[in-house]
Order: sequence, then C-alpha cells, then structure tokens
Amino acid sequence: MYPSLVKPLLFRLDAEKAHHLTLRGLEVVSQVAGLDRLRSFTSPDRRALEQTLWGQAFASPVGLAAGLDKNGVAVPAFSALGFGFLEVGTVTPLPQPGNDRPRLFRLPEDQALINRMGFNNGGAAALHARLNALKARPVPVWVNIGRNKVTPNEDAVQDYLRCVRALQAVADAFVVNVSSPNTPGLRALQAADDLRALVRAVVQEVEEGRVQTLTRPPVLVKLAPDLHPADFEASLQAVQDAGAAGVIVANTTLSREGLRGAARGEAGGLSGRPLTQRSTELVRTAYRQLRGTLPIVGVGGIFTAEDAYAKLRAGANLVEVYSALIYQGPGLVARINRDLNTLLERDGVRNITEIVGVDA
Repeated sequence: MYPSLVKPLLFRLDAEKAHHLTLRGLEVVSQVAGLDRLRSFTSPDRRALEQTLWGQAFASPVGLAAGLDKNGVAVPAFSALGFGFLEVGTVTPLPQPGNDRPRLFRLPEDQALINRMGFNNGGAAALHARLNALKARPVPVWVNIGRNKVTPNEDAVQDYLRCVRALQAVADAFVVNVSSPNTPGLRALQAADDLRALVRAVVQEVEEGRVQTLTRPPVLVKLAPDLHPADFEASLQAVQDAGAAGVIVANTTLSREGLRGAARGEAGGLSGRPLTQRSTELVRTAYRQLRGTLPIVGVGGIFTAEDAYAKLRAGANLVEVYSALIYQGPGLVARINRDLNTLLERDGVRNITEIVGVDA
C-alpha cells in the first residue's frame, strides 16, 4: 500500500508536515497492546543475522538512524518493524525548537533528503521520562546526544555530560554527535584534540555514573563524511585513544555533487542514495585503520539488502537506515532482513559476523 497509496499522499504535503504526521501515527500505534507480536513477521526467520556486541543482543544488524524519532515517541512501533536496534535523538540538555522552517526537503530524483533541522527536540528530561515509561524494550535503544545551539564550543563538554547524567539509566548506548552540519560550529569538535578530550570526558562520566545507575552503556562517536582523509584518520585515532566503544560512519554531507533535485541548492545536510558509495568507502577506510578493534556502524544510502551487505563486507558490524524509509515505507526493514538471509545462504555463510570486513 505504501508506494501506491500512502507515499503519493504524503509527498503532496510539505516534507516536515508529512514527517510529523507519520511520526504521530507511529506514536499512536505504539500504544496498541501486543504490538511486539508483529516482530515475529518482520524479524529475521533465521539466526544467521544475530550477533552480540557490548554485551547486547542484536537480532538484526539493521538499525534506525538518529533524527527520525528525535524524542523517542514511537519506540514500540519502530521496534515492531523489524529493526535490530533504534537510535533516538539528537537530544540536547535543554529543549530547543531548532532552525526556522522550511528545514526539510525531498529530492525524489536523487532518492535523497536535505535537512537543516538544528537539533529540534524536547530536551533530556523529557526523553528520560518517555524511555523510562516503556513497559518493554524489545531492542536496544541508543541515545544520540549533542550540545544546545546557544552553548559555545568551549563549554560543549558540559552539555554532553549533562545528557549522560540525565539519560544513563535509560540508554543502551550513547552516540556523541559532533558531525551535524546544522548546529553552527559543531563540526569543529571533530578536530582530534578537541574530540579526544570530549569523548574521554563522556566515557569517564559513564564510568562514574555506573555506580548510581547500575548501567554502563557503550559510547560511540558519529563522524562526518566531509572530513579530509588525514583529518578522518586523526579523528578515528582520537576516538580510539579516548576509549570509545565504537564509531558511526557517517553523518549527512554538505556535498551536492551530481544532484538533480530542485531542492539541491538548499542549505543543510544531504542524506540518502547519493551517500551510498561514499559512506561504504569510509567504512572500509575506518575498518582498515581500526583493524577490528572497534565495532563500526555504517550509515548512508542503504536502500536494499545489497547496500547493507556491501557495508558489512567493507567492515561494518551494524548498519542504519533513515532516508530509504521515507521513499520505500515501513516494509523496508523486513525486506532487508529477508534478503540479507538470502545473500548469506547464497554465499554459504552461517552467521553475518563472518563477512564483516572481508572486502576491506
């Protein structure tokens, strides 16, 4: 129904209005009793996709990227779609409205999106209350954290630490977001020395909070695809030196190379099909440098199982989707799970962990 009926109706609306309408619908669906039973139809039907990372079980390597459910309002509904994990946020210590509208644009000719949302969210306290109220959590829920727009970079560390303190008891992992192009100056925090200090402080805060919360969520760092190769290498080294548990490659890009869509001139971060090859190359680069010492999450332009398979073979342990959901609808995740199983069977692979990095 989605391609023939729902999508045409949604695409007649302003992109952000359609986004909020869809998210509101998923929030309502999340209140339906027994929703978790839907996972038996959307989750992998074999154990070939299962793996354990950081002591957490992942039934599928396919996760939801940050930005779609910023406030964690539809965790049960997204879990039911067959995701192996969910990343909510970006959340900031204090609520903020984000940038002025319009700030979300479709590029159908390119199967892409441009957004300049600006970390619009309800704040860390509201997210804590929402996640804490969940009756069940079928999949790991990661929390993507950032600084408020009004906080200068010299004080940014404190914003990240405030998020950790507020959310450690309900987060299955933290993702340090220093790579969004839509908060002025944020990407400067990817500079190796600044990044090392920030991540080290977050890791230490998690360790100190373990006594009180009885949890020790892993800390991952999300990097931009636009870094110069030498800077990307230095940032990876800084992340590793600081004790992070993993890296996410990559965030949205400022590049507009090869775009055809009418909205290609809009400011903001580009996501979707144009990032497929670039993000896979960056996953491969990260895997070669890290030599398997840190798990990698590949994100950018995943529309099919073949796209996900390529990132896994390049060195990703997990992958995330976002833009493809807008263009292909809620059946996307179950389809990727099913087709990943088919690819593993074709290649005679017993478990997906066996292919991680084989093309790197």
